[in-house]
Amino acid sequence: MRLILVGLGTVGQAFIRVLAENEEQLRSSHRLPVHVVAIADSRGIAVSSKGLNLDLALKSKSETGSIGGYPGYGSFSPSERIPELISLTDADILVEVTPTNVVDAQPGLENILTALRSGKHVVTANKGALVVAFEEIEEEAGKRNLLVKFSGAVGGAVPTIDFVRSCLNGNRVLGIDGILNGTTNYILTRMCGEGCSFEEALAEAQKMGIAEANPSYDVDGIDTACKLLILANSVMGRRARLSDVKVAGIRGVTRQRAEAAARAGRCIRLIGSVSDTITVEPREISKEHPLCVDGVLNAVTYHTELAGDMTLVGRGAGGRETASALLRDVIHVSMLKAGGVR
Repeated sequence: MRLILVGLGTVGQAFIRVLAENEEQLRSSHRLPVHVVAIADSRGIAVSSKGLNLDLALKSKSETGSIGGYPGYGSFSPSERIPELISLTDADILVEVTPTNVVDAQPGLENILTALRSGKHVVTANKGALVVAFEEIEEEAGKRNLLVKFSGAVGGAVPTIDFVRSCLNGNRVLGIDGILNGTTNYILTRMCGEGCSFEEALAEAQKMGIAEANPSYDVDGIDTACKLLILANSVMGRRARLSDVKVAGIRGVTRQRAEAAARAGRCIRLIGSVSDTITVEPREISKEHPLCVDGVLNAVTYHTELAGDMTLVGRGAGGRETASALLRDVIHVSMLKAGGVR
């Protein structure tokens, strides 16, 4: 299996490490030799038809800040060359992990569409492209009988999408409730469990690397809304857009409200819901509720027609966790490709 990797941030580097660590297992257990034939980041490109040395790729990124430091290559601004790289490189799958952009989805959307139009399957964790142009991506893949896998975009290591598509065949999903953002869940856990204020819990999360220096995307509910939208469109067949989601973040959750909930045996969690409407809001639930998970855990409950309620819980954040989902998708594509089925 020949891969192109575009994006070499936290997730991209974690994916390279996971590939290197599992090379022998992929060969022995899955009969899947993987060759990364091209890597691109924001400053450079490296290509080898025989497959790049993954240890050298990580060393280049660490020492020079770019894959362009890979022996024989140089750092430059490759943005205009990445679509050409994707189109012309002989590969089976594009792994696209550039930063999420929910405004116009670039550069991820162009990368994904270029891969599909040049006959390549796509594995991605890029929420922006899926939020902005899910129908267009789905249509391009369908016209060419290609696969687009994106389990890493929602829930990290938790198989939120594959669970429905593989384990709930014959079951119609009637609704979804979920905790889809580890940063907000950590903050609310600290507020409800330890009596911290929002500001104190956020500062602690930033110090630990759980929250970004600018936490707006998480604490204002946008990340949860994006993930919820992807679930709604991919497993329930909705055709919703981000503007259809009613979003309220957690900035308005006070210490007093959190303490009152705790005294009543309840917790406050940022919950995204899909029913007749699509909403994201902080909500009080009992401590026995399946979605009352702590720390950076994610949890998703599917309300199904035949099987009732089914809840998945697991680590939804982190480079390694997301990389595990990317690897799962790559293996899935290889299996379906070998079997000749979608």
